[in-house]
Amino acid sequence: MRICFATHNENKLREINQILSKYEVVGLTDIGCREEIPETGSTLSENSKIKADFVTSKYGIPCFADDTGLEVEALNGDPGVYSARYAGRDRDNLANINLLLKNLETHSNKTARFRTVITLNLEGNTHQFEGIVNGIIVSVLKGEKGFGYDPIFIPEGYDQTFAEMSAESKNAISHRGRAVAKLVEFLENRV
Repeated sequence: MRICFATHNENKLREINQILSKYEVVGLTDIGCREEIPETGSTLSENSKIKADFVTSKYGIPCFADDTGLEVEALNGDPGVYSARYAGRDRDNLANINLLLKNLETHSNKTARFRTVITLNLEGNTHQFEGIVNGIIVSVLKGEKGFGYDPIFIPEGYDQTFAEMSAESKNAISHRGRAVAKLVEFLENRV
């Protein structure tokens, strides 16, 4: 099955293709969509649905879209839905990390979680899948792999940041990996 993952982010597309290797997963660029789909929702769920609906209605292809947020307990769940644009519209990973660390300086509670919501539009129906991984924020960037907040997030039960883990190790436990596992299970069990 050919299915579109509604993203221009090559890191995300590569990560998803490693997980969904049985399917022909294409990105927005592959289907000729050059525009940025506005993320105007106030929740991860709304944003993922907006993106999937845009692709399905405009390109007529089965599509799934995700939205992911880092939710920090001491910051009342921020940056949350604004994770990619936390330090401004430029989506600068390092600026986002630096602002987050600055805002956490006076807090002893470093508990956080990554949460991904995937919306799948397939055969006229919409389905949503959620993946969560709990962990802590560290104040020193560690690792060269991954993207986003990966260099400062250590998942619960581990002693490495996501940016220190191999792609395979991260995918096995990550929020996106968990949401995608639910997506795969759904795709493989549909009648």
